[in-house]
Amino acid sequence: MRKNNRIPLSPCLRRFRFYFDLLGRTTKDYLFFTDLQENLVMVSPNLVNDFDLPGEIMHDFDTYWLPLVHPEERGPYQASISKALNSQGPCEHNMEYRVKSRKGEFVWISCRGRVGLDRDGKPSMFVGTMSRMAQRNQADEVTGLLNKYQFEHAVKLALAQYRATGEGGAIMVLGLDNFKIVNETYNRMTGDIVLKRVADLLANVIPPPLTLFKLDGDEYAFIYPGGTAEDVAEIFASVQSALSRPQDIDGHQYFCTASCGTVFYPESGKDYLVLHKHAEAAMDIAKREGKNRNVLFSKEQYNRWVRSISMRDSIWESVENGCVGFSLFFQPQVSAVEQKLIGAEALLRWKNPKGRMVAPMEFIPILEETKLIIPVGKWIVEEAVKTCKKWRRYVPDFRVSINMSYEQIKDLSFKNFVEECLERYDMPTDSIVLELTESKIVADWSFINKQFDAFRSQGIAIAMDDFGTGYSSLASLKNLSCDIVKIDREFVKKILENDFDRRLVQYVVDLCHSIGIYCCIEGVEEEAEYELLTKECKADAIQGYLFGHPESVADFEEKFLSLEK
Repeated sequence: MRKNNRIPLSPCLRRFRFYFDLLGRTTKDYLFFTDLQENLVMVSPNLVNDFDLPGEIMHDFDTYWLPLVHPEERGPYQASISKALNSQGPCEHNMEYRVKSRKGEFVWISCRGRVGLDRDGKPSMFVGTMSRMAQRNQADEVTGLLNKYQFEHAVKLALAQYRATGEGGAIMVLGLDNFKIVNETYNRMTGDIVLKRVADLLANVIPPPLTLFKLDGDEYAFIYPGGTAEDVAEIFASVQSALSRPQDIDGHQYFCTASCGTVFYPESGKDYLVLHKHAEAAMDIAKREGKNRNVLFSKEQYNRWVRSISMRDSIWESVENGCVGFSLFFQPQVSAVEQKLIGAEALLRWKNPKGRMVAPMEFIPILEETKLIIPVGKWIVEEAVKTCKKWRRYVPDFRVSINMSYEQIKDLSFKNFVEECLERYDMPTDSIVLELTESKIVADWSFINKQFDAFRSQGIAIAMDDFGTGYSSLASLKNLSCDIVKIDREFVKKILENDFDRRLVQYVVDLCHSIGIYCCIEGVEEEAEYELLTKECKADAIQGYLFGHPESVADFEEKFLSLEK
């Protein structure tokens, strides 16, 4: 504690100092006494101990106090003080607000002060008390559950119990899926109602001895001493069941699922901060892997998660620097009968800052999650069109297939960019094909078809990629407005040994041809596969290792175009 004893007491404060000190010994509350004429305040020692104040005697108290008041409450605090001090008669200041303690935590206090007048009716003193609001500092305001500080205390007690008895347990942290949409669609008041209802549902499904805590944002947690993987699975199944029923708020129905990260102590850590960090990481992994699931923390998963976070930062930097590190590889496509080169699929590649090539399955999900696929997708289009223009000098009808994500379809500026790019390089619209992976297609067929039809009206072909890997391929074929179907390797790899697969491919190709859709078979690796697909199944085009692997621009030119240097 830093006492400022060099500031002398004013006569007014000196007169009341004895009673002030005596009262301070009888209460845990904070006391203050202000001589308004001298702008000098005297505070009790406990206020100096608990908050960052220079001493018990201060000039201009608000110079030190106001910066500690929570930003959301500073305005109301100043207004309340000003009203009390400028009143023509006795006036009371009565307010609850948050103040930052010496520990750096905001705590709720209740302050009551009263202005006293001198013989001339002018404000001469301002005296009162402040008290910590224990209930408010322990409980979450919205749900009434114990808050994150109580959770931290409970985890530390559980760890102490482990050290005393050897009994470990589980910690589960749950976060609501897509809760941001609730606030954006309705308002924060509705969001608070959702948080309270979810708290009630969760409290009803966890075993009675356990305590549910409310953490920051839309997160909840509880500790399960002695809990096993089986116990955790059973509880989360109950959580899923409780949240599977639609909720009704103001006539609107919504579903609100939760993702969960679970850590076991002491296996996953013997310290609160470590355990909390690991649980948060496991919950984030659960959200990335599809949501509405529980992920048990493992060191291997955590290391991959850390790499993913680091990769995300590197990708941001790459995009901000003009997509440095990104490149396009091209896999040839040939006509099935003539085996003539007709085009190529552009495939995105990325080298991290250390120069290591990163697998697309690692970095493409990050591009989609962060929506960086939108600027990167435009870069892909430009590079593909530029390359296609160069290669059309050697294969006049050459066309490049470009993968497109659902995020790009939703970006209404993408269509204009594609058109402007083709115009800028003086390329016809039949020089590119836009591919959308079937597994990425959602149920909003009308919206997707509206966007696709806009491209098709300009002469740009649309392809359904990886046909056969989704859950309802025929429904996709029926509903999606496309020109080309690319049948996945899964249909092809057993075609030589399985009569059913052969007939299935043949029927799909026949069906496509009957409605005017062109068929390209992917993943063809053997000559015998090619012969069967061409002669019996009547495929239109072939793409696969039999005719070429994905290659860089330079290698593609050397292997497939034989450009004269």
